Amino acid sequence: MVMGLIGAAAAVAASMQPSPERWLAVWLSAAAAGFVVGLVTISWKCRRLGTLLSGALARNFAVALVAPLAAGAGMTFALWSQRAYPAMPAAWLLMYGAGVVTGGMFSVRAVRLAGMMFMLCGFAAAFTPPAWGNAWLGVGFGLVHIVSGFYIVRHHGG
Repeated sequence: MVMGLIGAAAAVAASMQPSPERWLAVWLSAAAAGFVVGLVTISWKCRRLGTLLSGALARNFAVALVAPLAAGAGMTFALWSQRAYPAMPAAWLLMYGAGVVTGGMFSVRAVRLAGMMFMLCGFAAAFTPPAWGNAWLGVGFGLVHIVSGFYIVRHHGG
C-alpha cells in the first residue's frame, strides 16, 4: 500500500512539472523509492514468517519480476533517447504488469490479478490521448497498488 501512496504522490507531483525531463525525474525517483519499499516490506514479511529470501521460491519470484523490469528500464532509456516521453506510461505499466504477473506465479492469485490490472492500465495508456498518461500511471502505480495491497494484507497477512 505504501508503494501505491508513492505512486499516487508521484502522479500529482509529475503533473506539475514544467518539462518532460523533470516529469521523468519524478517518476524515476518514485520507482526507486517504490523498489526500496518493496524490498524492505518483503524482507519484513519473510522474517516474520521465518522464510528465507534466498530460497528457491524467492529466487524464482525475483527472476520472474526483475526480467520484465530490466526490459522496462532498457525501453525507458530507448524512449528517452528518442524523446518519446508520451510512450513511457504505456511501456512502464505494461512491463511492470508483466513482471508482477510472472512473479505472481510464485505468490497468491491476488498478485497476478494486480499485474493484470497494471497491464490493463498500460493498454489504456497506449490507446488514449498522451495527455492521459500521467492519470493512468496514477491509477496503476497508485490505486492498483493501494487496493491490491489492502486486499493482500486483509486476506493473506501482508
